[in-house]
Amino acid sequence: MKIIAPSSEILAMDDGEELLRRIEVAGRVCYKSEDRITRDSAAPFVARILASGHHSVIEHVSATVRIICDRGVTHELVRHRLASFSQESTRYANYSKGKFGGEITVIRPCFWPEDSEAFALWREAMEAAEHAYLALLKTNATAQQARSVLPNSLKTEIVVTCNIREWRHILALRCDGAAHPQMREIALPLLGKMHARVPELFADLYGLHEEALRREAWKG
Repeated sequence: MKIIAPSSEILAMDDGEELLRRIEVAGRVCYKSEDRITRDSAAPFVARILASGHHSVIEHVSATVRIICDRGVTHELVRHRLASFSQESTRYANYSKGKFGGEITVIRPCFWPEDSEAFALWREAMEAAEHAYLALLKTNATAQQARSVLPNSLKTEIVVTCNIREWRHILALRCDGAAHPQMREIALPLLGKMHARVPELFADLYGLHEEALRREAWKG
């Protein structure tokens, strides 16, 4: 059994200047102020759009992110119905095969120290699940049948695509202190990455969580 940390990777997101330019072009149609577009007009225009609450304009740009996390986290992610999802399937992924190392991979829970009793109990449960899963496959159970014993902590990969307005909505909810710790463990570093790409679109959210992003526990 392999234990890993969660992670995220931005697969597709245009250059920041290009994103801002496209938002400005779309937004100025509303006001018929295209004649005011200049080399440096996009960033202040987008700032005014965000401040005014005219967020429909930022739906014209999007990003695609690959997330490695546990299946419990993806159960929360897929509730964001304005996004598109493609997820690793436990029906077809047979973890006894060589390309998976003949073992399951699980996500380390961030809320239990590795020297704690709780972590030891969790690890014992994960090992029992792996043993049962592999044993079922040896009885000629199919992967989709054997998956019934796999835990929420099972590592999964999910590709998420949505427009920037929805990404802001996702990050606003999932970076919040009330969010599940493992969801927050993914969302905070992702906010940091998106802010680094296009600070004009995420500065307000980044400012709210800057202290948490500085902590060692939330480094991506």
